[in-house]
Amino acid sequence: MNRGELFFFLCIAVSCSVHASAQQLHVLNINSEKQLQQFFKYTARDMPLISGHRGCHIKDYPENSIEAFEYTLKHTPAFFEIDPRLTKDSVIVLLHDATLDRTTTGKGKLSDYTWEEVKQLKLKDSEGKVTDFHIPTLAAGIEWARGKTILNLDKKDVPLALTAKVIREHNAGSFVMVTVHDAQQAKFYYDDDHNRMMSAFVKTEADMKAYEAAGVPWSNMIAYIGPENKPENKKMYDLLHKRGVMCMISAAPVYDKLPAAVARAEAYRETFRQGADILESDLPVEVADAIKSRLPKKSKKQQFFRLASPMSL
Repeated sequence: MNRGELFFFLCIAVSCSVHASAQQLHVLNINSEKQLQQFFKYTARDMPLISGHRGCHIKDYPENSIEAFEYTLKHTPAFFEIDPRLTKDSVIVLLHDATLDRTTTGKGKLSDYTWEEVKQLKLKDSEGKVTDFHIPTLAAGIEWARGKTILNLDKKDVPLALTAKVIREHNAGSFVMVTVHDAQQAKFYYDDDHNRMMSAFVKTEADMKAYEAAGVPWSNMIAYIGPENKPENKKMYDLLHKRGVMCMISAAPVYDKLPAAVARAEAYRETFRQGADILESDLPVEVADAIKSRLPKKSKKQQFFRLASPMSL
């Protein structure tokens, strides 16, 4: 083999290696509801966690699409807040708005369309460009996520009992959690399944006391405390951390909107510096890049993170 041939084959080998690496996913290795609770338990030596708000919402990758979830996991470990809604014929699909116009090629209310009609529509990306991707069902999202990541189901128009039923039917309690906006919703899910993991709105001390009065254990919850870094957050961080509860800030309505990437990155870092454990963002890959320096060298939570090829899942 001459030098030219050797160089050619080396280039092919490097290209294949890079391609294989690019296809690996950052997987959350969680196999039971108890492990899910352990993953989210505050210990003061935790990995900073990233929640992809609606998966992500960037050019070429529409929000609430399986393609957006997979794109994110190719770059960083993350779990995903997603939005289940009902079609006219009661199929649960993933869509944030009650209407189709902003994120799809459809017009009007989702609830006026059957699933057969909805699945013909195409999704738009963050710039309004029509993609080749389609609205997924919640069932498809759950089955895609199995063995890969955690889904956090926000509360839209799907009744609590139906949401609980879907999780049970898919045997998905180890990787599907639910958002609750108040203590009554949390109590419903806890009574339905004592191991159910929840993302709870806990913005004030009064909110915190309401969950405790309802008898819902903190081991079943992470706490969403708001969208902004502000001095009042410290009190909530301290109170909740003492209870073993991880605290989440959502950058989606505030810091993700900053026009400069440098300013966004500093806001993401500041969120963790002030005491947040989880940052929810439309731009989870940007968040991951911004907080690389904050990753602890050692953490017991590292047992939950691994790289895997999609072919092996």
